[in-house]
Amino acid sequence: MQGQIIKISSNRHVVNSNGINYNTIPRGKFRKDKIIPKVGDYVVFNEKSLVIEEILPRKNTFNRPMVSNIDRAFIVTSLVNPDFSLGLLDKFIAYLELNNVDVVICLTKIDLVDEETYEKIKEKMVYYTNIGYTVLTNLELDKIKELIKDNTVVFIGQTGAGKSTLLNKLNPDWNLKTGEVSLALGRGRHTTRNVELYDFLDGKVLDTPGFSALDLSYKKEDIKYAFREFSNYPCPFRDCSHTKEAECSIKKAVDEGKILKSRYDSYLKFYEEAIK
Repeated sequence: MQGQIIKISSNRHVVNSNGINYNTIPRGKFRKDKIIPKVGDYVVFNEKSLVIEEILPRKNTFNRPMVSNIDRAFIVTSLVNPDFSLGLLDKFIAYLELNNVDVVICLTKIDLVDEETYEKIKEKMVYYTNIGYTVLTNLELDKIKELIKDNTVVFIGQTGAGKSTLLNKLNPDWNLKTGEVSLALGRGRHTTRNVELYDFLDGKVLDTPGFSALDLSYKKEDIKYAFREFSNYPCPFRDCSHTKEAECSIKKAVDEGKILKSRYDSYLKFYEEAIK
C-alpha cells in the first residue's frame, strides 16, 4: 500500500492511507543505508507487517525540521511588532525557492500602521506580485483557504508575526494561543520536538516550529536561482556573479529600476554568506 507519513514519534511512524492511520516501522535496511524517513514522505508499506518498504521520490526535503514534500509556504509577514523587513522576507523566499516550494506572502497587522506606511509597503509588494508571487493580507481568508486546498502547506515567519492569529481565523476550532510559534494544539510554546501533518481545509498543514531559523547553506553559484527575476536579464557571461562584473545585465537592470534595489542588496548579502 501507499501512504504518507504524517507523524514520527521515536520509532513509530504514523502513515495515513485513504483516511486510515497505520502505526508502522521503517525496514532495518534504511538505517544501514543511512536513509531517514521524514514527515511528509510518501511511502510504500506492508499493510500486514506494518513495515515501510520504500520511500518514494521527494519533491523537496529539509533537515531542520525533518520534513519533505512541502508544496506551498505562507510567509506570514507583519508590518509592525516585529517590524517589516524586506531583507528577512527575501531570505525566506530564497530558502523556499531553492527548495522548490511555492511562495505566498501574507501581510499581517495592517491596521497597526498609518496609511502612508502601508502605501509604501504596498508599492514594494507590487514588485513581488509582478515577478510572480502571490501577495495577500490576513483579511483575505477565502483566498488563503483556496491556496491550502489540495496542498501540503506550512506557515512560517518571525515569532509574533501573527501565524496563530491567522490560523485561528481560518479555523476557530484550532483555538491556538496567540504568540505560539507552531500549530501545536493544546501544547505550550517549544514544548515538543514532534513534527506532524494535520488535515486542514481540504489540504494538509505542517505543524512545526522549526522553520523560524533558516540556514542558506548553498553554493555561491546557486544563489542567483533564488531570485527568479534575474532570469529576465541574461548576462553576456555565463559565469557572471552579478557582483563586480562591468557588463552585468543584472546590475544594469538595478540601475534602471527594473530590479528592486533591496532585492539586489539581499542577493549580494546572501552571495557573500554562501559557501564557496
